[in-house]
Amino acid sequence: MASVELRSVSRRWGAVTGVDAISLEVADGEFVVLLGPSGCGKSTTMRMIAGLEDPSDGEIAIDGRVVNDLPPGERDLAMVFQNYGLYPHMTVAENIGYPLKVARVPREERARRVRAAAERVELGGYLDRRPQALSGGQRQRVALGRAIVRTPRLILMDEPLSNLDAKLRVQMRAQIKHLQRELATTTIYVTHDQVEAMTLADRVAVMSEGRLQQVGPPLEIYNWPCNIFVAGFLGNPSMNLISGEIAGGRFFRAEFSLPAAGVADGSATVGQRPEDMRVVEPEAGDFPAEVFTAEQLGDSTLVTVRFGADLLAVKADRDCAARIGDKIGLKFDPRALHFFSATSGERLVAGRDALRMERRG
Repeated sequence: MASVELRSVSRRWGAVTGVDAISLEVADGEFVVLLGPSGCGKSTTMRMIAGLEDPSDGEIAIDGRVVNDLPPGERDLAMVFQNYGLYPHMTVAENIGYPLKVARVPREERARRVRAAAERVELGGYLDRRPQALSGGQRQRVALGRAIVRTPRLILMDEPLSNLDAKLRVQMRAQIKHLQRELATTTIYVTHDQVEAMTLADRVAVMSEGRLQQVGPPLEIYNWPCNIFVAGFLGNPSMNLISGEIAGGRFFRAEFSLPAAGVADGSATVGQRPEDMRVVEPEAGDFPAEVFTAEQLGDSTLVTVRFGADLLAVKADRDCAARIGDKIGLKFDPRALHFFSATSGERLVAGRDALRMERRG
């Protein structure tokens, strides 16, 4: 397997900077997801690791060896693309075995390894079919089989599930996660889908505008976003963010106030996840509101209220009876508040942050 290290890696095209001084270490056998919106630089970062793009600055090392000048074919890695990249005139077996054919692996050995790879991706009964006779999920599994057939040190996946419908994405996520654990192959995965990142990754690297924002285990990033961008990007629906002022250990907005022990006075933004808030009677809430919309999700009800120019979302119980136009109260959980600087957007240290740091120390 392989470790990967990016050392202040940048990619520029004239005055345009696609990736800006990224430093990231990926351990041997680790599954790391590069997560961010379109245009954030995640695919460019992967292409530089693969050797398909040259970095403008910095170094890329695989197992400690700098590979900046090494062509893709000599980096011992495999890629899985969004569009599958299958040869339509070849059978499943021929598509999976093509890298071995190029490497001049003997026919009998090639056939054995193709069968083993096909079984791993549950395509053992489809080896004689051509891509047009397969479903989208099966085609993606052919691409996976082709990637693992020669047991590369590193697998790179660039939005491999984007072309699949919702049900197939769930199935393929499970397939990919199981396969990566079975093979213990170092994997770097690019996506804009936070669900894929949360369910697949050992660690998530969140990117925005060519820069790394935060790197860590999925739940750590979800529970402790380092800035407003990460807080607003992760979560579906995303974190509710409200601007106001902190004074004397409380957060103030014209309509209400919240505890903010340990946070310095000044302008700030408070955030709370929809699942940490509750719908209550108008007089029992931190402030009253009118229901803008209520959506039944099966396992819960998503209640949205208008708050000034913003919309706030709350995940209520599945049997919540709130309807459009109803008067309700919203209750914040004081133990799950997040505070961010109004100027830099960075997280402000609050009581539970300090406690967490103390426990880690």
